[in-house]
Formats: sequence, structure tokens, C-alpha cells
Amino acid sequence: MVAQDALKNLHGRSVRLDIHAWADGQEFNVEIQRGGKGASERRARYNSSLMDANALPAGEDYADLPESYVIFITETDVLGKGRPIYVIRRMIEESCEVFHDGSHIIYVNSSISDEATPLGRLMHDFRCTRAEDMYYDVLAERVRYLKETAKGASSMCEAVEAIARDFAKDFAKDMAKDMAKDMAKDMAKDMVKDIAKDMAHEMAKDVAKDMAHEMAKDMAKDVAKDMAHEMAKDMAKDVAKEAEDRGKTSVVLEMLRSKLPMETIAQVSKFSLERVQELGRLHGLL
Repeated sequence: MVAQDALKNLHGRSVRLDIHAWADGQEFNVEIQRGGKGASERRARYNSSLMDANALPAGEDYADLPESYVIFITETDVLGKGRPIYVIRRMIEESCEVFHDGSHIIYVNSSISDEATPLGRLMHDFRCTRAEDMYYDVLAERVRYLKETAKGASSMCEAVEAIARDFAKDFAKDMAKDMAKDMAKDMAKDMVKDIAKDMAHEMAKDVAKDMAHEMAKDMAKDVAKDMAHEMAKDMAKDVAKEAEDRGKTSVVLEMLRSKLPMETIAQVSKFSLERVQELGRLHGLL
């Protein structure tokens, strides 16, 4: 069993599974959700698809794909039918027969804890905080270990810290990447537009002066034309470079204000760590 297991998708969004486990040739994903948004039908479908995509090694037969179970344990009845459990499988509509592809999606509504049934007693234990009040010994023993022994408490703290670190790392990485991309794109576009407009205006005046001075000679027209063309190309390159540097600097300052790690800022901006630190000190952010 793996807690907070990340399944990678090279062509799209990856996922982090709360619990990812295997038993008797079957694969399980258990998600604990307090709100309905995180337990949508399409998220269940997506988790199931990535489990399948990562389960079968290259060259293996499709028949070796394991039975898979995506199980959402929800605080409320997110499907809204008043049932304690919902078992979802694909079916053949014309005959109402199950389509045996080995894929299973299950929603457990923990708001119904009918202690007269095994599932109800399990949901009671799921919400229970006292080991002595639990029905299932295996859960009670685990709760006692985690809450009433020093070793258990230490292992729980370590697990929580590891989850927090992984979450913070992924969140910071995604946020920095998206923020840098969007901000750099928008700021560079606006800055290039404004700078190019001002530079073009000044350049036009200067070129007009030079050309007016030389127009008395017949050859001055061609020379001025060639010079203006080369100047425009060089200046456009300089403007683009200046805009790129300004855009990067603005993004770096914004990320420093957001307290992102300097190694992350350096990686995103392509600036050296020393340059990031210099900018932070220069603007009073370090």
C-alpha cells in the first residue's frame, strides 16, 4: 500500500492518490473526500484511467490488466440518491448486462452509519476517534497504536510531515510555473508593445532628420534607406532583449514577494541564484 502515490501522465494532468494498494491481483485506489467537488464522477473516471495506464508494462497482454477499484469515501451523499453505497460498472445498454472490463467505481456515503449493517459499523468506526468505541478490532488496534504509543505518534507525525512537504513542493512548483508563464507572457507583450511604440516614434524622428540632411544628394536616398532598415532590425533586437530582461526581473520580484524558494525562482527565470539574491537585496525583499 502506498499513501499519497503520484501517478504521472506525460501528456496531461497527473494525479496523487490518497491510498494506492494491491491485493490478490487487484488494484485499489481509496479517496477520502469531505466535499463533493473532489469526488466528481469524472475524477473517478480519470483516476481509473491513469491506474490502467500505469498498470500494464509494455508488451504485456491486455488480459493481464488487473481488476481495478476506485473507492470514494465521502462525508456527504454526493450522488444524492440516499443510499449508503453506490457500485458503478459499465453495462451493455441493450441487454442491461454488465460489461466485464474489470473496472469498478464505488462511492461510500459515510453520512449513513446504520450500525445494524457491517458497512454501517465500518462507517461508524471511520468517524470514531476512540478505539474503545469501535466495532472492528483491526481498526481499534491501529488507532491505539497511533494515538496511545510514542512510536505510533511519532510515525503519524512523520507521515503528516511527509504529506505536507510533498503537497507544498508540488503546489509551489505548479504555482511558480503557471504564474511565471502567464505573467512573463502578458508583461512581455505589453512592455514590448509600449517600448516599441516609443522607440519607433523616436527612431522615426531621428531617421527623418538624417534623411532630410542628406536628401540633397541623389545617392543619399538609397543609403538612408539601407541604414534605416539595418537600424530598425538592430533596435528591434535590443528592444526585445530589454523587454525580456525587464519581464524576467518583474517576475522574479513578484515571486520573491510571494516567498517562493529562491532555487525555484532561479529555475523558472533562468537567472543564476546569485542574480536572484542580488535583486532581492536591491529591492529590500531579503
